[in-house]
Amino acid sequence: MARRLAEVAKKVGVSEATVSRVLNGRPGVSEATRQAVLSALDVLGYERPTQLRGERARLVGLVLPELQNPIFPAFAEVIGGALAQLGLTPVLCTQTKGGVSEADYVELLLQQQVSGVVFAGGLYAQADAPHDHYRLLADRNIPVVLVNAAIEHLGFPAVSCDDTVAVEQAWRHLASLGHERIGMVLGPGDHVPSARKLAAARAIAGDLPDEFVGRAMFSIEGGHAAAARLIDRGVTGIICASDPLALGAVRAARRKGLDVPGQISVVGYDDSAFMNCTEPPLTTVRQPIEAMGRAAVELLNAQVGGTAVPGDELLFEPELVVRGSTGQAPRD
Repeated sequence: MARRLAEVAKKVGVSEATVSRVLNGRPGVSEATRQAVLSALDVLGYERPTQLRGERARLVGLVLPELQNPIFPAFAEVIGGALAQLGLTPVLCTQTKGGVSEADYVELLLQQQVSGVVFAGGLYAQADAPHDHYRLLADRNIPVVLVNAAIEHLGFPAVSCDDTVAVEQAWRHLASLGHERIGMVLGPGDHVPSARKLAAARAIAGDLPDEFVGRAMFSIEGGHAAAARLIDRGVTGIICASDPLALGAVRAARRKGLDVPGQISVVGYDDSAFMNCTEPPLTTVRQPIEAMGRAAVELLNAQVGGTAVPGDELLFEPELVVRGSTGQAPRD
């Protein structure tokens, strides 16, 4: 019992005495705190006291495209924790290849009468993907927040890392090291954040040949294949649209017998977990996950409370983290 009190109190950010008052039905606790404690019980897997089991927690869908890329569990931890503190219970929906689709998850969430949905990465970022399930949410006035850039005209509020600033930071870093032949490994052609990154690179480079731009699915294998082609075309610096793509680029260089960073420099994007533990440690552009996740929850909670929220995009500033995968350009 003492362990349960301590864990719930830590999760919500209140005292153990406050948790005890909620569990025992005593007065002196605000309704918001009471709901947060009950949600924390659900999230941590504890049984509610018998007298409180009839109260159904307010549910919020948290839809992620995958969990293999460490950036998505990181977002889930921040968003889930912030929801629980508000008395909202996150329902994690993770897509799998050949499994439940994003549209299927939306149908399930609507059946559960969720209070809202947060999407962190998904089909809203792909111009050529189906989007009918987003319109279904809009038609039913379900509060929705999107994390990172979306296609136009969806009308949902979004919380994004500034792709333009991210590329400017990475490009100037490589240029300062003497790299002149800089390539990019991006997502598919209809992927909005990748399109923004490419536009930023062309603006800062003045001339970025098409053969210096590689496209790939967001995986280590995709990064390996795309980067191998760029290396064959003579690039010495590679900017990637995710950390897994960057790890694939490092692997591609090594498979060709090239040293990283002695002959090829690689920059990732996200600064997801363990990127400081790779060999070499990965230079990358860090997304401010904590600030973005909390902002997404604030936007959702405002909508749940009946406050109208503009369908604008909040842009957050990234930070270049220089480690061991970038170095001086090789001399010809």
